[in-house]
Amino acid sequence: MSKSVFFVTCPKGVEYLLADELSTFGLGLVRNAPAGAWVEGTLKAGYRACLWSRLANRVILHVDEIAATSADELYDGVVHLDWQQHIPVVGTFRVNFIGENEAIRNTQFGAQRVKDGIVDRFTSGGGRRPAVEAKTPDVTVSARLHRGRLALGIDISGHSLHQRGYRTEQGLAPLKENLAAALLMRAGWPDIVAAGGDFVDPMCGSGTLVIEAAMMALDIAPGRRQDRFGFEKWLGHQPEVWLALRQDAEKRAYEGKQRRIPKFLGFDEDSRVISTARNNAQRAGLEGLVEFQTQSIDELSLGDDRAETGLVLVNPPYGERLSDRKALASLYESLGDAVKKAASGWRLGVFTGAPEFGKSIGLRSFKQYKLFNGKLPAQLLLFTIDEASVRTPREPAAPGEVLPRIANEERAAMLHNRLKKNMKTIGQWARKQQINCYRLYDADMPEYALAIDIYEGWVHVQEYVAPKSIDERSARERLAEALAVIPDALGIERERMVCKQRQRQTGVNQYEKQDVSGEFFQVQEHGCTLKVNLKDYLDTGLFLDHRPVRHWIQKNAQGKRFLNLFCYTGAATVHAVAGGASRSLSLDLSKTYVSWAQDNLALNRADPRKHKVEQTDCLAWLAAKPTPDQLYDLIFMDPPTFSNSARMTSVLDVQKDHATLIRQAMTRLSSDGLLIFSNNFRRFKLDDALAEEFEIDEVSSSTLDKDFQRNSRIHRCWHIRKNA
Repeated sequence: MSKSVFFVTCPKGVEYLLADELSTFGLGLVRNAPAGAWVEGTLKAGYRACLWSRLANRVILHVDEIAATSADELYDGVVHLDWQQHIPVVGTFRVNFIGENEAIRNTQFGAQRVKDGIVDRFTSGGGRRPAVEAKTPDVTVSARLHRGRLALGIDISGHSLHQRGYRTEQGLAPLKENLAAALLMRAGWPDIVAAGGDFVDPMCGSGTLVIEAAMMALDIAPGRRQDRFGFEKWLGHQPEVWLALRQDAEKRAYEGKQRRIPKFLGFDEDSRVISTARNNAQRAGLEGLVEFQTQSIDELSLGDDRAETGLVLVNPPYGERLSDRKALASLYESLGDAVKKAASGWRLGVFTGAPEFGKSIGLRSFKQYKLFNGKLPAQLLLFTIDEASVRTPREPAAPGEVLPRIANEERAAMLHNRLKKNMKTIGQWARKQQINCYRLYDADMPEYALAIDIYEGWVHVQEYVAPKSIDERSARERLAEALAVIPDALGIERERMVCKQRQRQTGVNQYEKQDVSGEFFQVQEHGCTLKVNLKDYLDTGLFLDHRPVRHWIQKNAQGKRFLNLFCYTGAATVHAVAGGASRSLSLDLSKTYVSWAQDNLALNRADPRKHKVEQTDCLAWLAAKPTPDQLYDLIFMDPPTFSNSARMTSVLDVQKDHATLIRQAMTRLSSDGLLIFSNNFRRFKLDDALAEEFEIDEVSSSTLDKDFQRNSRIHRCWHIRKNA
């Protein structure tokens, strides 16, 4: 079976989770996209996504991409495509149009021009034309306009796949089914149920989380009860392939119910929504398999026969009105008290649009995911319900911190010895280099997955999330050991140690505020003074791994015009100024980081008339036509891997967008200038076409100091010049 390209859409923030899911259906990732993923595979794999995807909204079979900078150009591209192989002449169709540009400012107008092109294709030789049907067409044509290009496809799902068919009734502010499934995956439900765990939602509303948890655990296809899909009257449909997939889904649903059936419990104090939840479960085919009861959070009880492990996942009220928010702290406190009493040893997941109230739960969150509930920004906070995670007023409130305690003396002694050894080698090297902030330890020992950095007498500890092969409780036990060992091994007071938990960076990771201490202090690097904050952000304001890049800039900036794109806190600009740059411009979208960069430049007595920092969207700035004064001899660009800030004109995906960014930056480079391009996306691949346009040298190996040689993939870096 030949392969096709599909565009699969999903809720915002779920893109990378979707790509992983689609790979299990045989759909290989082509590229990520905002609220979706481009993938490649057979039609059978596309059918499988329609039937089995728990995360997708729509599955679109890609037909072609055409130029669409004007309405006439769009029409010409559409009319030349062979629509007769997709739409039956005696059938009906509709056009779903998304996007706009200067020429096409209205989606209804765009849809009309696409429809005209399709109809005229049929009638150009005097033939019949299919009819247009807005509600229940035989075929839905998808048209997505972006940057002057129109992607055309056939929506083989036919409807949003979040609509499983069981929820004809709903409670207040219900979660969409595919968002509920994403929360379950992020919370680790597949692994928990595989380990014999049960599921509870103590504020279940119309029961979506409970029903999705049961369907996932019992291997029930989310599209199993759908009567109609968008491919069934499409001319390329292969009925025998689809029938085999449906039969396999029925077999798996039957076999899923023959295995151990976990407890799926939903509670809510509103008896009306409990009635709705029961009706939804019945329509989902789960009658007798899930249980809903009227019960307040204060009365939460899981019974004497509860499993040793399990997941409590809840979507509590967000308090969108000010009067409601005043009661949230009490509600979250009640939730924390209830789960600590009823579900010790389990995991708790709280999906909330008011994450600042998470501390009221009384547990330290070990992981946080940024998502959206519709258009509302929200976070999924994950907690381990045990004594080690209890938050007390006397303990630091930073996520991931645990009480220092040694459980295994021999293992702890090994870490102690390694830190002492590193302090002699790396510490001695740093002192000779006049560097007083550096990485001392980076997961040197697999038992202790930590990054330990020294900042002028302070220790910054970052705990990497343990792999699935490591029991979570064991990982927390080892973190407690590390926190007990570090102060003694390094000879510092425990109060001068800050601990955070982070994941190894992926495309969706963004730098979030962690606390509000406002505690800044200054560090020195190659003669430059830089301001850092160890507590309030996931990162400190200084990327230690880029130290050699900054030093190179300092040594090569004399008399040059310097541009720092995505400047973060402006450390590279400080080094350029120290090296004698004649003028500089530093750009970043974040107001916080722009202010921080201005402070750093002021600390180093930079002339603000010559060295400017501006808050702006770098994507929009680069896309604009350069002005005569926007020419630079040295440019540093280290974009984030992925960014979807609401203030940006578009979404940034460094793998997809880097070639455009580099070409745009090169238009602002003097004829003998240099662009330094860097990023820390581990799967990054530089576009081969760039090497035909510019002189490119990868210098990654020379941009790693002694303290990062264990982690050679921390970043990659290129020097890019114009061809002679």
